[in-house]
Amino acid sequence: MQVTDHPPAFAAGTPASASPATPTPRAWIALGMLCFIYVLNFLDRSLLSILAKPIEDTLHITDGQLGLVSGLFFAIFYCFISIPIGWFADKTNRIWVLTAACGIWSGATMACGLAANYGQLAVARMTVGFGEAGGVPPSYAIISDYFPSGRRGTALSVYNLGPPIGAALGTAFGASIAAVYSWRDAFIVLGSVGLFAALALRLIVREPARGGLDHHTASSASSGFRETIGMFFSRPSLVLAALGSGVTQIVTYGAGGFTTLFLMREKGMTLEEVALWSALVVLVGMGGGIFLSGLAIDRFTRRWKQAYALIPAISLMIAIPFYIGFVWAPTWQLALLFLLGPYCFNFFYLSSSVTMVQEEVRPDQRVTSGALLLLVMNLMGMGIGPTFVGAASDYFHAAHPHNSLQLAFWLLVPFYFVAIGIFLFLARILRKEALLEGTVR
Repeated sequence: MQVTDHPPAFAAGTPASASPATPTPRAWIALGMLCFIYVLNFLDRSLLSILAKPIEDTLHITDGQLGLVSGLFFAIFYCFISIPIGWFADKTNRIWVLTAACGIWSGATMACGLAANYGQLAVARMTVGFGEAGGVPPSYAIISDYFPSGRRGTALSVYNLGPPIGAALGTAFGASIAAVYSWRDAFIVLGSVGLFAALALRLIVREPARGGLDHHTASSASSGFRETIGMFFSRPSLVLAALGSGVTQIVTYGAGGFTTLFLMREKGMTLEEVALWSALVVLVGMGGGIFLSGLAIDRFTRRWKQAYALIPAISLMIAIPFYIGFVWAPTWQLALLFLLGPYCFNFFYLSSSVTMVQEEVRPDQRVTSGALLLLVMNLMGMGIGPTFVGAASDYFHAAHPHNSLQLAFWLLVPFYFVAIGIFLFLARILRKEALLEGTVR
């Protein structure tokens, strides 16, 4: 019998000595479809940063304005709307919620391409955030009900391939369409794909039974909204995972929101070169890192619970010299070579934190808990990252007009060390929890 020092009524996880069950073919089909929806989610989200230069040139906006519309404005809608949507999805059909969300953000992406001024772009972008708020948290919970404990790290890492694939396809197709036609056509064409995907999702994926693959150790009564929020923020491990992820995302979203603009404006890349080489770096670097992180999580967390924190801490330590090389590099070719490192190692935190939260809460709390995780880390990452970098670039532009983004990127380095410190502290908390639960060997 496990003894814990916290009040959750559910203990997820297959015993360390047990072999996790084999997922069904239906589970893999559902995972593939959910991953495809996530690809479109991130593709639509990333178009603004990919096409930043032609958008700035057409609408006559600054880096600071771009940072606000891609950062704070988007984050406010995305983060806070995700909480009530998460609670609603926990109580209703999650597939229906995800279907409606996909349709909304896809239509709003098309509206971005029709924007005639900065205000219209901001409204359309905030609507994209509103729609995408209902995308990821329900998917986390659906996957956790299709895949048993011991397989969720790998399953969630496959799902989390959505961002690198989406960013890569957005870079390839978005830049290509913009180069041949215009940036407006890229938004309209790629946004329209999501409308068909929403219909396909409803037809292909079925709602799984909540908690059907978990071991219940106490009452499985439905949790209230306030109860779930109270549970989440009373658990130091969940809060630290969210904070560590949030600080990491200040780097990933801060740099990611301006990487293409940096490579084009300060390193001399063209849209055609971005469409090919930048897309390959995103796909190989970020995709490889996220997939490997899932395998590492499933392997090491069966014996060491603190691996949920040590894996992202170590990966961020490895990423730092590569990031410094990327910012320093005098040519875009060398910058892209260094960029493989941050794209690979910056994202180990994602599958780790998501898997830990899904394992540690009850099935009826998963969507809301996933939304709370996203609230903290995205409000920090999306809200602060691009906004901070854009404002810093505007500040440096007067004295350093040719490398203002480079100087702004240097200011992100300290956030690496803050994130590493939080994850190391989380590792200590998880070790104490594991000792109390009797799972450390």
